[in-house]
Amino acid sequence: MTPLKPYLIRALHKWIIDNGLTPYILVDAKFEGVDVPDSFVTDDRIILNTHPDAIQNWVLEDEAISFSARFSGQPESLFIPINAVLATYAKENGKGMMFDERFEDDVPPEPNDPKSEIKKQKPVLKIVK
Repeated sequence: MTPLKPYLIRALHKWIIDNGLTPYILVDAKFEGVDVPDSFVTDDRIILNTHPDAIQNWVLEDEAISFSARFSGQPESLFIPINAVLATYAKENGKGMMFDERFEDDVPPEPNDPKSEIKKQKPVLKIVK
């Protein structure tokens, strides 16, 4: 099954733009593989404007988001693994979605406790007269 999180990010991004608003993403800047300008990181997080007028080369794949943007007039190439995205929302009204640390695509399911499994019994047939 394909991962859900990139689909939700893609859908929300499109919905926000279609409604004339500014899409933002909140990123965990300390997540492994994140490449963003460190000087704009606050409390290990960065908020990025992802409106098409503010960025170039937007690519949203199942594994990561990449694009180019200007920070203080300097062009930067950004790379954000999908699991580093903490939220996507509209700047103007805050409508969007937050992703908790255990979003279903982020972490594999925990193994079942063998003690809690019910032992399977063979069916018993009984003749009734």
